Amino acid sequence: MIYIHIPFCKQKCSYCNFHFSTSLNFKDQMLRAMKTEILLRKDELQNKNLKSLYFGGGTPSILSVDEINSLIDEVLRYFSFEKDIEVTLEANPDDLDKNFLKQLAGTPVNRLSIGTQSFFEEDLKLMNRAHSASEAESSIKRAQDSGFENLSIDLIYGSPTSNLEIWKENLNKTIALEVPHISSYALTVEPKTALENWISKGKIKSPREEEQNREFYYLSDFLKDHGFEHYEVSNFAKPGFYSRHNSAYWKYNEYLGIGPSAHSYNGFDVRSWNVANNQQYIKKLNDKLLAKEEEILSQEDQFNEMIMIGLRTIWGVDLESLKNKFSERLLEHFHREIKAKMEEGILIIENEHLKIPEKHWFMADGIASDLFIV
Repeated sequence: MIYIHIPFCKQKCSYCNFHFSTSLNFKDQMLRAMKTEILLRKDELQNKNLKSLYFGGGTPSILSVDEINSLIDEVLRYFSFEKDIEVTLEANPDDLDKNFLKQLAGTPVNRLSIGTQSFFEEDLKLMNRAHSASEAESSIKRAQDSGFENLSIDLIYGSPTSNLEIWKENLNKTIALEVPHISSYALTVEPKTALENWISKGKIKSPREEEQNREFYYLSDFLKDHGFEHYEVSNFAKPGFYSRHNSAYWKYNEYLGIGPSAHSYNGFDVRSWNVANNQQYIKKLNDKLLAKEEEILSQEDQFNEMIMIGLRTIWGVDLESLKNKFSERLLEHFHREIKAKMEEGILIIENEHLKIPEKHWFMADGIASDLFIV
């Protein structure tokens, strides 16, 4: 599978620390550089028949449909698409007008991930989102009217401008709109963001973990009551609508990341990442050089990643895979560390897979990190 990072946004959200630029001055040069990178790295994937192509960012919907299509055409010069390939485009609600959607429906893009975040104006203003509450709702309806049934929306809970009642209304609206996939995250205060600055100066209150905990479990129970499956800590889907792309990440499949800051993984022991600087990325690719670094993952690194990723999902960690992949020393550590947590009921084994019971999922990352080899 291939991930393409589009490093442009209209404006900077207050909570975001992803790599992007609000200037489009070098957009054409960036797209040319991405096409060069696709050419230079075409042999890195063992499987040339793609199950998933994902446009993330940044804001991929800031591109024109012709520009999106040109990147898809470049991928198709070196790869083929499986018959039922999932082609996802992340999009902001304010970009999804009728004309854009009509043109997009004529491309291979068949799944939209819409950055809704909230249906309430106060939340959106705090987050410095480019869209309004009314656009949050109308963009979903327009996408559905244009033939996009495979939709995912992002929702953020635990904001200082929100509370449980507002969160319930956000979820009720989501159900009413018949969206089949939801990715939902607690508002996190990241370093060097506007949100961190406002909190440090006392302009707004810091998110409260106990409130976020309560809203997370309400979210999980509510969506399951409405036919959703909670298949990863932050992801919920109606049957048949799991994100194939993200599920492949969680199952340790190989993937190729194109664009500044994009990561790649060979499915075994090599992880690489592109420079998170637009100008450096473009300059390197203009010279037909890759703008990436890589690392060889140690046995300990691979072990920690399998634990972290697996324990965030309904699939859990495959104990047979651990046994076949890692040394006795690592396995002894593993069995020693899980013993107390299993006695407490924080970890369980089902069908030879180690899992965290869903009632403890809000603390999944902390539980997994306790098992790490450092």
